[in-house]
Order: sequence, then C-alpha cells, then structure tokens
Amino acid sequence: MISRRIPEASVARLPLYLRVLVDLAEGGAQTVSSHALAEAVGVNPAKVRKDLSYLGSYGTRGVGYDVEYLVRQISRELGLSEEWATCIVGLGNLGLALAHYGGFVERGFHLAALLDDDPAKVGTTVADVEVSHVDETERLVKEHGIAIGVIAVPATAAQEVADRLCAGGVTSILNFAPAVLQVPDGVSLRKVDLAVELQILAFYEQRRAVEAAGLGGADLAGVLDPIPPP
Repeated sequence: MISRRIPEASVARLPLYLRVLVDLAEGGAQTVSSHALAEAVGVNPAKVRKDLSYLGSYGTRGVGYDVEYLVRQISRELGLSEEWATCIVGLGNLGLALAHYGGFVERGFHLAALLDDDPAKVGTTVADVEVSHVDETERLVKEHGIAIGVIAVPATAAQEVADRLCAGGVTSILNFAPAVLQVPDGVSLRKVDLAVELQILAFYEQRRAVEAAGLGGADLAGVLDPIPPP
C-alpha cells in the first residue's frame, strides 16, 4: 500500500507506467530510460523521474531503470500485491462488458459479485458469477469483504446504489453513471464520464479542422468562441 504522501496526479500516472513496464518485461527488456518511459506514457522525462522518486527509485545515469524492479515496486505501491474483491452493480451493455473484461484478474481484482434489479438477469451466470438482486448488495459486500464497487446503472439509480455499497462497507467506488454522487468521508470516489471524454475529443477534432483550414490565432478564437462577450 502507499505509505508515503504521493501527489494524486502522480498516483494517476503509476498505472500507465506499470502497463508500459509490463509490456517491456514481456518483450525481454531489462532496463528503460526515463525518456523512453515518458514517450510511451505521453509526459516529459522530468515528470517521470519526479513520479518515480516518490517511490524511492532514481535509476542509474546512463543505464536507466530496472524494468522488473519497477514493476514490483509500482505494483506494491498500488496495492496490487494482494487481491481486491470487487462488485459490479448494473448489467446493461456497459456492465456486461466490464464483467467480461479479463484484465480484472490479471491486475489483482477478484470479481466477487454481480448485481442487477432485472428479474430476467437475476439468477443467471455471467463471467462465472451468479447475478444477484440489487437488494442483496449490503449482504454480499459484507459476506465477500468487497472493497471496491463499480456502478454501471442509470443516473436515477446511481445514488441509491452508492448508498447501498457504502452501507455494506465498500470504501472505493468507480462510477460510470452520469450522475454526481455523495459518499461518506473515508470513501474514495472516481467518476468515468464517457460523454465528457467524447466532448473533449470533439473539441480537439474541431480545433484540428480549424487549424487545417489555415486560420490564424484570432480567427481560431472566433470560430471556437463565436459569441462575443457582453
């Protein structure tokens, strides 16, 4: 577990480094430079060195970082040296896709429960896990020691599901529902809003199109913000 104060932005980059490092290790690489790691992740080398310094890893000048050592080090800091019981609430298209995602087990997450309120789904088996009714959330969370809950329900049901998860003892929630949730102190909440991410990408696509048309800075500003301030 993370035992020292590491900035949130650095923590968010650790899984990116780990993914690259695992690929390098599987390819037989023994060392990696901060420049190569930075290029693969999309940050600058100074940021890589700063992030890894929080882990007590500084590499060797002219040699770089030991790949296998970094994999172990980052995995330990992220808490991946133990298995975390996880549940998914909501088995629509997104929930089903998440349930079938094979990366959970590979990355140290055990899918302990699946829950939905659709009678046609309750009692069926998905990814070798029997689907339970959402009313069983608190009981299953306690029974399986579930620490992480994934919410993939419509926005109108998301807060009730979050309340159930927290009541059962879940201390971390990943929310895919387009809703702003309130959780008790001590519960970590992260939101994945696919619509927002697509809108951000649309902004950059629009900017590329405008730049490709050869418009200058003032013209670009006018296109992206055509309504003058009052």
